[in-house]
Amino acid sequence: MDVKRFEMEWGGRTLSMEVGKLANQANGAVVARYGDTVVLATAVMTARTREGIDYFPLMVDLEEKLYAAGMIKSSRFMKREGRPSDDAILTGRMIDRALRPLFDERIRTDVQVIVSVLSVDQENDSDVPGFAAASAALAVSDIPWNGPIASVRVGRIPSEDGGRAEWVLNPTFAAREKSELDLVVAGTPERVIMLEAGAKQVSEDVMAEAVEFGQKHLGKVIDLISKVRDTVGKPKRPIVLPATDLEMKAREELEAVLSETRKFITPKIREALFADPKMNKSDRASAKGALLKDVDNHLLEKEIGKENRGKAANAVKEWIEAEVMRAILEDEKRVDGRGLRDVRTLSVETGVLPRVHGSGLFQRGDTQVMSVVTLGAPGDVQLIEGIEFSGKKRYFHHYNFPPFSVGEAGPLRGPGRRDIGHGALAEKAVAPVLPEIEPFPYTIRVVSEVMASNGSSSMASTCGSSLALMDAGVPIAASVAGVAMGLASSDTQAPEKNYKIITDIQDLEDGKGGMDFKIAGTRAGITAIQLDTKTVGLTPKMVRETLTQARQARFNILDSMDKVISAPRAELSPFAPRIVSFRINPDRIRDVIGPGGKVINEIIDKTGVDIDIENDGLVMITSTNAESMAKAVDWVKNLTREVKVGEVFKGKVTRLMDFGAFVEILPKQEGLVHISELSEGRVATVRDAVNIGDEVMVKVIEIDSMGRINLSVRQAASPDAPPTPPQRGGPPRGGDRGPRRGFPFRPRG
Repeated sequence: MDVKRFEMEWGGRTLSMEVGKLANQANGAVVARYGDTVVLATAVMTARTREGIDYFPLMVDLEEKLYAAGMIKSSRFMKREGRPSDDAILTGRMIDRALRPLFDERIRTDVQVIVSVLSVDQENDSDVPGFAAASAALAVSDIPWNGPIASVRVGRIPSEDGGRAEWVLNPTFAAREKSELDLVVAGTPERVIMLEAGAKQVSEDVMAEAVEFGQKHLGKVIDLISKVRDTVGKPKRPIVLPATDLEMKAREELEAVLSETRKFITPKIREALFADPKMNKSDRASAKGALLKDVDNHLLEKEIGKENRGKAANAVKEWIEAEVMRAILEDEKRVDGRGLRDVRTLSVETGVLPRVHGSGLFQRGDTQVMSVVTLGAPGDVQLIEGIEFSGKKRYFHHYNFPPFSVGEAGPLRGPGRRDIGHGALAEKAVAPVLPEIEPFPYTIRVVSEVMASNGSSSMASTCGSSLALMDAGVPIAASVAGVAMGLASSDTQAPEKNYKIITDIQDLEDGKGGMDFKIAGTRAGITAIQLDTKTVGLTPKMVRETLTQARQARFNILDSMDKVISAPRAELSPFAPRIVSFRINPDRIRDVIGPGGKVINEIIDKTGVDIDIENDGLVMITSTNAESMAKAVDWVKNLTREVKVGEVFKGKVTRLMDFGAFVEILPKQEGLVHISELSEGRVATVRDAVNIGDEVMVKVIEIDSMGRINLSVRQAASPDAPPTPPQRGGPPRGGDRGPRRGFPFRPRG
């Protein structure tokens, strides 16, 4: 076995790549290690061409192996890995979006890239080394691909003395907690192909600087991958083209059909699209449909076969997109009549559903999204069990994209990769403005239902989420809006030569030479970014232009949203649960829980509330009934109340002794009333003054060094009574115990 190893220092840690040890039957396989995080990337291209498809069939998947973190699944019934986690899906999509533009779109053979996480060190995220391994696996394989490229994570951590924040390359998980942003940049030092970012309302300048900082550190990784390729790489396969005489003849016939079609339809495309503004999707679809019908009828007259007519129709669709791009570049004209910086017509509503906790309806052009908020108890949090993160998640956004939203019929099979990705982007955009858990301890679920889609439903979901949260009375720090920016360019290999940035793209504007650059944030700054492109990448200048142009569009959308609701409602919905939170001494948590949960279960059973207690003593009680809430709050506070000398309580006699009576003054807290403190006069026996079950007023007169509570009925009845009763004749109190008031007692529970 000929194993080759290559390594370099990167961000203070060693990045190594190993070829030849694992998965040698794949077209390309590379093991990458960063710290103690290890990933295997494989690239495979099948030998057989798929017939009858008009797209490049690429699959990119990331697999998380539980053994990588030394984990066994907690489920009692299923111990092996199941469906991929949301994190695995999101990372797979991120790698896909960066690799895909560098393939020749004429390829019709299946290509699959699998990134398997084999070891995690809980410091270095597996996504960046996974991306490097995927790029290297394609580079060393015989699969046609215009790489290599690399990715890097960028953080920006404020200094402890409040000075200038520092850029951090590939920050660890701990460092990312302190960072103002979490940005992944993929591409080359000259071009950005993919961006994925979450941020705490940073400015456009800071975000642009972060992208440029990341780009500076891509070159070393690309050089390493190039060295691996030059050492062990295979010659690239040619793109499969017709080879037999029969295939060549069919190709010539098709070229003749396309030439005839182009001559016939080209003059009609411009007239159909731009004679008058096509304001909505149905108008544009009708115009497009009419063009395709004209072509089909024309070719039928020419006695062209069905197969070539279908291929001609696909070509017409590309020519329509090309004409849309040409009009933008040469005339700054869009099919719907908007200017290049204009946002489509907006419609904003809140409170659209009567019984839910909060709702918002956001519409931009033909894209319409209804977002709905549900508030739950702290115990409703989602429990995450992953190889790199395990814990609780109190805010989650779910995105649904039913087939009717694009006028289609199809099976409902749960969320797909796209739905999970769009939901996560909107979740990331809103998360920075959510309140902290202590002032607002609710679990928050937002569901965005796409009612109609024609461009950037994820950004519409961001706007809808913000509206719904404010309608629900969630005290978010600011309104959040998002917009998708596009690109028109004449050369996919060098888009910077001739391009225009366009605001708020839709259907026909997302073609070759374009991009989908989603930017969300508040008036204070950016909270989320996602970029993918249909070119070889954007220059830093193009990135900055897009960020600046998107800022104005975001402000315009926020203006429309603020006209409807500019601040969270003062009160929660009457149908939402109420939560009272307060702190207790952490040492007293056991008194609330009780042995085996006996006490807390009793409170829940008798009041119907939900109770959640954090280890730091934060107690959160949830109920939809105010009376039950008050009862439970008093119960818990009394259980954990620290009794003070001088306080007066109404208590119940629970036990009688020769030397005095025990009185319960708070739940599970008793004190002793010595026989001498039962009355002003002489008491012969305790039963002469009180009996079990009697309710008496008592005053706390002492808490001894062992925490035992001494009480007095006498002093509670007569506030001016002397602290020591007058001496009277008779035997000393307490028998052989002497006159002491202490007693061997510990509070129950």
